[in-house]
Amino acid sequence: MISTVVGSYPVHMEKEESLKDKFLSSIGAKDPYKSAIKYVVESQLKAGIDVISDGQVRGEMVELFTSSTPGFKKEGNTFIIDSKISSGQKSFGSNDLKLAIKFMGDFLKNKSLSKEEKTKNGVKGIITGPCTIVQSSKLGSIYKYKNMAIIDMAYVLKDDAASLEKNGAKLIQIDEPFISTGLIDMKTAKKAINIISDEISIPVSLHSCGDVSKVFKDLLYFNVDIIDCEFAGHSKNLDILEKYSVELKESNKKIGLGVIDTKKSTVDSVEDIAKIIEKGINILGKENLYIDPDCGMKLLPDNVAFSKLNNMVKAMNSFE
Repeated sequence: MISTVVGSYPVHMEKEESLKDKFLSSIGAKDPYKSAIKYVVESQLKAGIDVISDGQVRGEMVELFTSSTPGFKKEGNTFIIDSKISSGQKSFGSNDLKLAIKFMGDFLKNKSLSKEEKTKNGVKGIITGPCTIVQSSKLGSIYKYKNMAIIDMAYVLKDDAASLEKNGAKLIQIDEPFISTGLIDMKTAKKAINIISDEISIPVSLHSCGDVSKVFKDLLYFNVDIIDCEFAGHSKNLDILEKYSVELKESNKKIGLGVIDTKKSTVDSVEDIAKIIEKGINILGKENLYIDPDCGMKLLPDNVAFSKLNNMVKAMNSFE
């Protein structure tokens, strides 16, 4: 089993104590989020996480992409698609990925790690999915239907996925919280995800929030290696996992098993987490599981987030 995170983590901003720091920040010469990424990386590694994230510290998951994608215009708190969606000049997350990889290397260089541990460690590249981005925006006059905009957005994100792989991502995760809502045409969603994942050689994970009972069967046919869902906060998803266990094994897909309830500010016990992991093992086997939290960890207090992850790793290791 491999431990990982869905992506977001509490943002810990460094205070600008000196006049020099304040001046450099004011002219854009100092990245105020660099220290936040370092904090996330070190926190996750101290908790024992194998595949970490950069914490998605720079902002809201949709705006991170729409704010720099040609075709989107912001009016108030809403993004409007007012022209054809096209690729911009830079990757959305590659710079933060490279920072996270550097900080991980710095943290681990003096650690005595086994060959297996070194093979496990890495940083995931995270992409907000095209369905979620478009569904969170309003259509202008350029697109008659959102399905058309979703496909164009998928081609933009295809370039970003390639950049993340090139810059050292251990795996690519596509976040699609809207897929489980029933608002998305699943044929369009499948086509869009397949566009992104088609030429990626590292594992690709698709994260879907909430109750996935109505969409899980469809997700089995998406061109992804891992289907990541919430099981701590949505225990009925375990029934869905059992229902489609044969199909999962036949498709060679692994499951991201969300075993921490991130909606609760109390720390999940090792015993409670282990119960969910045990159910996952009984259904699919240890070799088919990535162990992670449910999504939304950014909203938790720092100490609670860390303790939850630490207990998750302890629970996972109890099965080794």
